[in-house]
Amino acid sequence: MAMVNPIIQVVGYQNSGKTTLVSKLVADFSKQGIAVAVLKHHGHGGAPEASDCKKDSEKHFRSGAIVSAVEGNGILQLSAQKRTSLALNLSLLQSFQPDLILIEGYKNESYPKIVIVRHHRDLALIEQLDAIIAVVYWPEIEAEMNVNYAEYTIFKLADNQLSQWLREKIALK
Repeated sequence: MAMVNPIIQVVGYQNSGKTTLVSKLVADFSKQGIAVAVLKHHGHGGAPEASDCKKDSEKHFRSGAIVSAVEGNGILQLSAQKRTSLALNLSLLQSFQPDLILIEGYKNESYPKIVIVRHHRDLALIEQLDAIIAVVYWPEIEAEMNVNYAEYTIFKLADNQLSQWLREKIALK
């Protein structure tokens, strides 16, 4: 039976910094010899535009991902034009034998999540979502994070400790 490796979601609203954070995590892990696969959810409605997919996928590849995929409206960019489930997409990524799979998006799934909050209005995500293991916040909301969300493991956006914390949390090699 094939081993299923850890899956972590990075979620947040549009333009919160998900792709940037995922790329940073991929780069950090890759430097440590950890093979990372990335699945991005194209949550803007419709099929992913080739240029959008290429931009984010290339960013993930440049960061060191061994495979990167984007899914939206039934199109999986690894170029399968068939409506697929998240489970099937993850199974496909598992076939590349990564040490870790990072999912960018799919807020309502129940995998362990890192939530990015950029604005005060984004804080509602923390109350709405399950399986949150960490919150990453932008400087504009630092005071509120430290007072109202102290029960969570929180990181500043510019903090370089997230990848090490995550590595220890999920016991990566």
